[in-house]
Amino acid sequence: MTGLPTHALLLEDLPDVAQWLTRLLQARFAGIQVTHAANLAEARRALQSATPAQLALVDLGLPDGDGTQLIRPLAQQWPHCTIVVTTLFGDDAHVFPALRAGAHGYLLKDQPEERLAAALDGILQGEPPLSPAIAQRLLRTFQSATGELAPGVEILTLREREVLVLVSKGCRLPELADKLQISRHTVSDHLKSIYRKLNINSRAEATLEAARLGLVKI
Repeated sequence: MTGLPTHALLLEDLPDVAQWLTRLLQARFAGIQVTHAANLAEARRALQSATPAQLALVDLGLPDGDGTQLIRPLAQQWPHCTIVVTTLFGDDAHVFPALRAGAHGYLLKDQPEERLAAALDGILQGEPPLSPAIAQRLLRTFQSATGELAPGVEILTLREREVLVLVSKGCRLPELADKLQISRHTVSDHLKSIYRKLNINSRAEATLEAARLGLVKI
C-alpha cells in the first residue's frame, strides 16, 4: 500500500466491535471512509457498489458463513486492497485457509489495542500485519525441524535469498536497494523472480516462505 488509505471495508457482525474497529481505523488513518458490512451478503454487495477500498478488515465467524469466502473475490475485484483478517480464531483451521485465499495479514482481536494499532501502522511500511501469536504459529509450522535450510531453497539464487530475508523483516523497496547497494529496478526484478519461483503474491506469503525455507527463525 502506498500512501494513507482513503477507503476501508469492515466486515464485522458485532455492532460494538464494528464501532471499536471503525474508531481505530479513523484514529490511525485521518479522513478514512469506512464501509461496514455485518455479514457476507452485505460485503458482497459492497464489492459491487462501493468505492474500491485500499484496506479491508475481514472477520471470519459470520451469521451467513465464513469470511474466508470473501477474501478471494475481494482480492480479484480490488487488487490494490490490503486484506487483513481480524478475528478471535487463531487455530490452523482458520489461519491457513485465510492466508491461502489471499489475505495479506491476520490479527487477533483479543490482543491489546496498542498492538492492533501498531500493526495497522505497519501496513504503510510494508510490514505483514500478523499478530505475534499468529507469526509464531506460522514460523513453527514452516521452520524445518533441524534448523537447516528446507528443501526448495536451492531454487533461489544467493541474492534472491538475501532479498527474501529482508522482505520478511519488513524492508521496502528503497531500503532493499540501499542495504544491498543495487538499483530499485534490480530489486524489483529479484522480487518478481522470487514471487514467481515460490508461487507467492504478497509480503505475508514471503515471510511464511522465508521461515519455511529456514532463512529466518523465531
